[in-house]
Amino acid sequence: MGAPSGRRRPAPEGGLRDLNRRVVACERCPRLIRHCRTVARQKRAAYRDDDYWGRPVPTTGRADARLWIVGLAPAAHGANRTGRMFTGDRSGDFLYAALHRAGFASSPVSDSRHDGTRLIDCAISAVARCAPPGNRPTAAELARCRPFLEEEWERLARVRVVLALGGLAHAELLGLYGRRGLLPRGARPRFGHGARFDPGPAAPLLLASYHVSQQNTFTGRLTQTMLDEVFATVRGALAGSRG
Repeated sequence: MGAPSGRRRPAPEGGLRDLNRRVVACERCPRLIRHCRTVARQKRAAYRDDDYWGRPVPTTGRADARLWIVGLAPAAHGANRTGRMFTGDRSGDFLYAALHRAGFASSPVSDSRHDGTRLIDCAISAVARCAPPGNRPTAAELARCRPFLEEEWERLARVRVVLALGGLAHAELLGLYGRRGLLPRGARPRFGHGARFDPGPAAPLLLASYHVSQQNTFTGRLTQTMLDEVFATVRGALAGSRG
């Protein structure tokens, strides 16, 4: 990877395939790998007949996507089971329903990586690619996973909007923008639902949403209407209006 820059470059040959192969094979974080494998072996009773993925989860979507959604990490019995980001749990149900309403997914259902649902003009990844115990990756684990996020920035060369799901993903993405000289000195945009940071036309607009976790959706902190409004902002930005 070349010197950090906010300038969008042509996507490297191979799209996301090579990156995803290396993500899936990664064993940089022994604690996380052990946890993924333990969950896959012990399973949840409701999924006892499922063949769990039990590895780091690759990016979902195409390298020519204009929307890049970044979450925290795979869920133990969601993406760690199915092998596709935000698939097989209530968080994924909530997100994919909104993606479908906004025209970014072919179906509102995301049960399995083999279910035929495809993303449209959208890619989804996370700042940690393995399911962490308690949904809390350590700072060291995030740092080890960060090179994948950096490379993804380069490979998703057509992205015009980045959507951070949750405060931790927002902080990691701000760090990425900062390393590319896209944050004014001393600036630290605050996280909040609907928050936005616009670095100018040379780089993607950064938007934020509360995470689609059950903790937020079951309590009403994040509603379908609130998420739909965020995707309406995304659509406006992709249509050429970032104001």
